[in-house]
Amino acid sequence: MLLAHLTRRRLEREAAALLRRRRVAASPCAPLQTVDDGRGGVRELLNFGSNDYLGLASHPDIAAALADGARRWGAGSGASHLVTGHSQAHALLEGELARLLSPWVPDAGALLFCSGFMANLALLTTLGAEQAAIFADKLNHASLVDGSLLAAARMRRYPHGRLDLLDAMLRDCEQPIRLIVTDAVFSMDGDIAPLAELLALAERHDAWLIVDDAHGFGVLGANGEGALAHCGLRSERLIYMGTLGKAAGVAGAFVAAHPLVVDALLQGGRSYIYTTAMPPALAHALGVSLALISGGEGAARREKLAALTAALRARLSDVIARRPGCGWRLADSATPIQPLIVGDNAAALALAAALDAAGLWVPAIRPPTVPANTARLRITLSAAHTLSDVERLCDALAACRPEVDRHA
Repeated sequence: MLLAHLTRRRLEREAAALLRRRRVAASPCAPLQTVDDGRGGVRELLNFGSNDYLGLASHPDIAAALADGARRWGAGSGASHLVTGHSQAHALLEGELARLLSPWVPDAGALLFCSGFMANLALLTTLGAEQAAIFADKLNHASLVDGSLLAAARMRRYPHGRLDLLDAMLRDCEQPIRLIVTDAVFSMDGDIAPLAELLALAERHDAWLIVDDAHGFGVLGANGEGALAHCGLRSERLIYMGTLGKAAGVAGAFVAAHPLVVDALLQGGRSYIYTTAMPPALAHALGVSLALISGGEGAARREKLAALTAALRARLSDVIARRPGCGWRLADSATPIQPLIVGDNAAALALAAALDAAGLWVPAIRPPTVPANTARLRITLSAAHTLSDVERLCDALAACRPEVDRHA
């Protein structure tokens, strides 16, 4: 019965052009990556799908630090943080992250997690107690959605960016603990949340603002400190989650918040307490990553990334204008996430396949990751890309046959 049920579900997904498949990379994360060709061989593709925004995933200094960390600390931590797995490497990294965020989160403490998903689960299930209410943007990442659903608190979702409706929800709320939860940079659209306005609502309604800055940390802010710095915010009501496997180029995540919030996660966050700590070697390597992000090299990479983003938007807007009736739309985004919205699931897959044939790897994103009828190519840029890479992508899109628009 189970296998028949799973077979039926798979066939239904395939018929709706929603079947997911993995590809195997045979070389490190970089703009040019060797990938399986589906026929037992490999081929080199120009990658516009990773979240390696600053191009640090293959940085030789970070790779050397990881190797040095493994020689010093071994391969694994051996236990959870609260048993025997919390090393000096972890403690030093937490201290550095707390110092980095303290200008925006006063007296911040920091706590490391193995992933952003685990950090968000801990945040929402620990703080979302029975006497709490959670107010979440409808386009929040799945980890925030799942954490909110698992929490004892009542969750209410407001339409993306509709602060007027959020204001009304908060005004009618009777629970004493109120949590506003949002992505900082929305991962599938690339737009930045109105964090200043959200913080103003939090202050007006005695709420806390949880900010998931997975796609802003390292990219936004004068020194890569993230969305809070970008927006110039400072408040003890801010609870900040940043990931370390995207712009930082390694792995893991952290929460920076008031010390009592951090302690609550340490005491009650199940996805923190009951999992093995990240390998100390990763924490050791992340120290080098943070130095690169906040230094001159990081600033130069962010400047280049901004220039590539502007060039892509200008050229791609021209490509779309020259294809009347194609139905393509470039999302309104000033970040390295530049979605090309196609609409139909099969059309998005056909366009991704056409680009693949031209030597470009641009993943098609479909529901439920994005709303129905908004399937897209999620184009992401890296400071490791060149202007020629961007031109190659735009040329390939311009050359796609008209029937690709109609997924023939």
